[in-house]
Amino acid sequence: MSRKRYTPEQIIGMLREAEVRLSQVQSVSEICRGLGVSDQSYYRWRREYGGMEVSQAHRLKELERENTPLRKAVSDLTLDKLILNEALTGKY
Repeated sequence: MSRKRYTPEQIIGMLREAEVRLSQVQSVSEICRGLGVSDQSYYRWRREYGGMEVSQAHRLKELERENTPLRKAVSDLTLDKLILNEALTGKY
């Protein structure tokens, strides 16, 4: 089965549609079948995007992209610090 990537706008649209269907007393399984996604994807999306506007989702993705190189820099510096401390104490 091929994997389809959805944009944040599509995901938020599907979640809003699912909320409407839930208020009409449909089960989550029926809703997911109608949307063409798995139950697991629905719950993951609801956890990540639930209650968000499209602009907020864009900002979240932008911050995540910005955060990735910063995390890498911190981990590199931490490793350098550990190596220097080990060299100073003489432990091999």
